Amino acid sequence: MSHQTGIQANAQLQKYFSKCREGKIRLLKVSIEDEQLTLSTHQPVKGTWEQDFDKYVPPLIVEDLPCYILYRFDSTNSLGYEWLLLSWSPDSALVRHKMLYASTKATLKQEFGSSHIKDEMHATVKDEVCLKGYKAHVSGVNAPAPLTDREEALKELNESGQGPNYGTDARQSTMGGIAFPITESAKQGIIDLQRGSYNYLQFKIDLEDEKICLAKAANISLAELPSQVPSEEARYHLYVFKHTHEGDPLDSIVFIYSMPGYTCSIKERMMYSSCKGNFLDLIESMGVLVSKRVGIDEGKELTEEFLYDEIHPKVNLHRPAFAKPKGPPNRGAKRITKAQSTQ
Repeated sequence: MSHQTGIQANAQLQKYFSKCREGKIRLLKVSIEDEQLTLSTHQPVKGTWEQDFDKYVPPLIVEDLPCYILYRFDSTNSLGYEWLLLSWSPDSALVRHKMLYASTKATLKQEFGSSHIKDEMHATVKDEVCLKGYKAHVSGVNAPAPLTDREEALKELNESGQGPNYGTDARQSTMGGIAFPITESAKQGIIDLQRGSYNYLQFKIDLEDEKICLAKAANISLAELPSQVPSEEARYHLYVFKHTHEGDPLDSIVFIYSMPGYTCSIKERMMYSSCKGNFLDLIESMGVLVSKRVGIDEGKELTEEFLYDEIHPKVNLHRPAFAKPKGPPNRGAKRITKAQSTQ
């Protein structure tokens, strides 16, 4: 199953998809705007598909901004005209944009109609986005094994320089991990937490600068912890949970990933989910021993009982023995049979 972003085609684009079946459209460019797949531009058929390619496609490419281009061939199949899906994702684009486009491609194919797409091409430099580049793509295809939509998205991220990094957290279900740098103040906050200067840190992702920043550093009580969680924005938290277990006093560091449902933007949900694994690795590489990783929707979930049970889960050591079900009542006396003598 592919990783989905929740982005859908807007009404204008859906209507235009139907118009593409008429055979008068050579090309349409699709972009993601306001968390919707949007029609940016389109071009009519002038010559053959080869004659129109360099006339239409290269001028649509913006150096730092990904996009999709659907380009119609002259050939047809039983379902209608055949199309090329060109995914433009330059290396110079922001990481979050590349991830967003890679993760939304499956939705675009589904809404346009996967059966109409004859070929797909992923381009990262302008030299590839021309007729010569497309023919080189065709001649270089060695009939690879079919990929799922998820594998295709991962492949595009790898080609963009973002290797996969799967987390082990039960709540994490991301396509791959990305590593944003953390600011000096965030590093210092982690060091101060280790020294005992603070027992609570809150981190936020600067989506513009693509950095993880320290949002808050404080000493708070457990009763104050729920109120620290924003109700409309995602955050990472580190909290030193002081408690007693089996008579021993413990200071357990808990990593909390708060994501308040769908009040966050799609980009924000993707970034926090995708950065979590690498950020945890960085924290632990600085010598912080994280006892437990938890994910929450609301701050009110952070009770003493919740944290204690997460760190020290209850184990049922006294399972009842399996009870053999009783037979039906009044079934009569047991039948006695004699063994057959062998001759």
